[in-house]
Amino acid sequence: MKTPGKPFVNVFEAPVTDARAHGEHFDVRMAQLAAGLGAREIGANLTRVPPGKAAFPFHHHHANEEHFYIVSGTGTLRVGAATWPVKPGDYVVNPAGGPEHAHQLVNTGSEELVYLALSTLRYPEVVGYPDSGKTGVRVPASGATASTRFIIDDAARDQLQYYDREDGARVRDLVKAHKPKP
Repeated sequence: MKTPGKPFVNVFEAPVTDARAHGEHFDVRMAQLAAGLGAREIGANLTRVPPGKAAFPFHHHHANEEHFYIVSGTGTLRVGAATWPVKPGDYVVNPAGGPEHAHQLVNTGSEELVYLALSTLRYPEVVGYPDSGKTGVRVPASGATASTRFIIDDAARDQLQYYDREDGARVRDLVKAHKPKP
């Protein structure tokens, strides 16, 4: 029988598993915490954002709730049209929903902003980006492939109707092939 590993990790000793930067405004280093411990329903990571940057664009989750606990540093929290200063000890809840729940943490301080991020893991994940007018959809991994994400321009939404490009040819062929002969 396999002996289970230790059921915890020290967040300050966890290795960085994801680092990304884009342009002059976005930069983040994250240490994934929950997945390595066997979590399946809740994700957790320690997120580090340098001064003057945001980890992610302003966004909202249609299905997943996201929480942040500010560990160190200071910043500004955007939610909808409002902004609030955040500091160590602050706990933030971002419910699932539409653009009124869009959120973003921006490091407006002079030292690294470090926060614990927790989230439900419901799929498909549909994320709106109000500042840039796009929507992202992520579906879970299947087999050996990583999760799949695609992003569409909101201007292209509803350009097609449900039955557009459906000519029914295969239906007609199947019905014809199975029609009793006289």
